[in-house]
Amino acid sequence: MNRQIKFFLGIIFLLFLYAASLSAQQNLTLPDASQHATVMQQIGFAEIKIDYHRPGVKGRQIWGALVPYNQVWRAGANQNTTISFSRDVIIAGKTVPAGIYGLHMIPTEKEWTIILSRDYRAWGSFFYNEGNDLTRFTTTPEASDFQEWLIYSFDEVTPNSTTASLKWDKLKIPFEIKIDLNKEVISDIKIQLTGLPGFFWQAWNQAANYCYVNTIDLEQGLKWVDRSISINKTPTNTFTKALILQDLGKTDEAVELKKDAFANATEPEINTLGYQLMNGGKIKDAIEVFKKNTELHPDSWNVWDSLAEAYMNNGENKLAIENFKKALGMAPDNQKERIKGMLVQLGS
Repeated sequence: MNRQIKFFLGIIFLLFLYAASLSAQQNLTLPDASQHATVMQQIGFAEIKIDYHRPGVKGRQIWGALVPYNQVWRAGANQNTTISFSRDVIIAGKTVPAGIYGLHMIPTEKEWTIILSRDYRAWGSFFYNEGNDLTRFTTTPEASDFQEWLIYSFDEVTPNSTTASLKWDKLKIPFEIKIDLNKEVISDIKIQLTGLPGFFWQAWNQAANYCYVNTIDLEQGLKWVDRSISINKTPTNTFTKALILQDLGKTDEAVELKKDAFANATEPEINTLGYQLMNGGKIKDAIEVFKKNTELHPDSWNVWDSLAEAYMNNGENKLAIENFKKALGMAPDNQKERIKGMLVQLGS
């Protein structure tokens, strides 16, 4: 190849590079018209996250026009709207495994279809393939206050459920997400007990107490409390075992263990046990414990105060007043104003 041809080829190559450079320089990064947003909610141990882009109404007719009826819609703008779950959840009665899913919807004038697709990387719904569906379920839209920019939110949050809602224009599209909270907690407890907490009686007793308070897997709770007692027998885990045996119908064993627990317990230990039960929602059991403390330590103002609080939480105001008055007569000066306040609150 002679020198002249090499020269012209070099010129052509440089022109190609220059044209490519100009083309690259034209692709500026600018803000999206429909801006990116995320929203997250935790229920139990499960984190739920929706990742989406927010189109605006901008004076347009949305439903049945910009968003056609009876067609798969990306439930947002730009690339796929996605919904992710860090743990298994339950939607429309079906278990949805932990993972990331494309979130699509089929709007109609009445019921809408919600779709969770295994393909969450697609651009919007343009490459949607029904064969990738994990599940479909229906929901009924609700009238809502005007919302200019599409938004997702988590409403009506409870310890084991939440309602995810798309809101845009004058519609709200809700769907409920649930978890099996107790199943999740028990599963997580089993893992935690293989770690550092497993060396201490308190963790095994706490696990057993969870079973008792929530009335689940009592046989497992019995094994856990026995493990707690084998590490260090205390009035607390002895009483926990008594309560579990009581719920299992083994009344005679339960009665003997309760006697054993109270015989070796100090006033603070009994009081702490009562509050553990009360905070767990077992108020009648807490009252039993606090009453026993008043029998064993009748000269302590604190035992009467705790019993009064339990009665108050149980709606037994007359008994609460009676016991707060007993506590007031023995209480130190720095506690009297608080107890008087409780009496005023109870109308006494």
